[in-house]
Amino acid sequence: MTASAVTYDVAAPAQADRAVGIWLFCIAALIAMMVVVGGLTRLTGSGLSITEWQPVTGVIPPLSQADWQAEFAKYQGTPQYELLNRGMGLAAFKDIYLWEWTHRLLGRFLGFVFLVPFLAFLWQRRIDGRIASRLGVIFLLGAAQGALGWWMVQSGLTDGRVLVSQYRLAAHLGLATILFGYVFWTALEIAGAPRVARPVTAGNRIAAFGLAGLVFVQMLLGAFMAGIHAGLAFNTWPSYAGRWVPLGLFNLSPWWRNHFENHAMVHFQHRMVGYLVAIVAAVLFWRLKNAGRSARIASIHVAALLALQITFGVVTVVTSVALAPAALHQICALALFASALWWAYTITPQEPRGGFR
Repeated sequence: MTASAVTYDVAAPAQADRAVGIWLFCIAALIAMMVVVGGLTRLTGSGLSITEWQPVTGVIPPLSQADWQAEFAKYQGTPQYELLNRGMGLAAFKDIYLWEWTHRLLGRFLGFVFLVPFLAFLWQRRIDGRIASRLGVIFLLGAAQGALGWWMVQSGLTDGRVLVSQYRLAAHLGLATILFGYVFWTALEIAGAPRVARPVTAGNRIAAFGLAGLVFVQMLLGAFMAGIHAGLAFNTWPSYAGRWVPLGLFNLSPWWRNHFENHAMVHFQHRMVGYLVAIVAAVLFWRLKNAGRSARIASIHVAALLALQITFGVVTVVTSVALAPAALHQICALALFASALWWAYTITPQEPRGGFR
């Protein structure tokens, strides 16, 4: 793993347990899949098709025509059906129902895939108390995410709404992203992913974590974009319908509502933070160009994914939020967040730990 005097990396520690690490990478991948399916569920307008939260019995979808008619009747009582989808047939309802059912099934499957190996590894003494506590927190966060998801859905079933609250949507995505990042970082540690041996200044480490934080903020702003359909406010780039600063940025009162409910402002700030992410990444790429091999590999991933993410974002805008580019834009956002975390991990000093065989 040596290339030059400035590219030595710290080898994976002997106490790392790669089996546990691979399991956690699989958990992170499942969380990412849930985020992707959740995004597709929202993009296809399917999120309100299941009007009840049944953690156990909800595993089985409707199997008979009578069961489907019963579920359809429940949906026909929602404001979304009355105001947006009135006249929808049973066949179309089945399509949106299965999107939401798949999203919820993935959540249940994720809990099973987490809990069973966790108990097995714990029984085998493959993890110590500190890591077991961290994994316990992950399980509780996963359970909280399920409850938060239903709280979000409830917001679209009452008060004449046809969409879920953008605030609850952002909270749901935010917690999912935090959970993903926490699992991903833990997997890197437990698997013994290499870090650079060459010391990196505290300022550069802060900047690396700041980049990951900016990507996270940008994802939350994307949730507000999706929640109020602000992506449809403009379909031109780089201008906003011929203007470099859109009109009506502060039309709402009080002023803070504009950042979450004003279509022009939400669209504008999402683009601006995207440019800021690109600038910070470029500066950090230059400052860490000689940090080490693992940091360089992570930085290349960040640069490539950032270029893709900007491209998908532009195509999403100019196509008035077509399904394919919008879905790719959401997928790439999570991949970029993971790569930014990985980059920060590579330049973070190794902490002493034990408890792995």
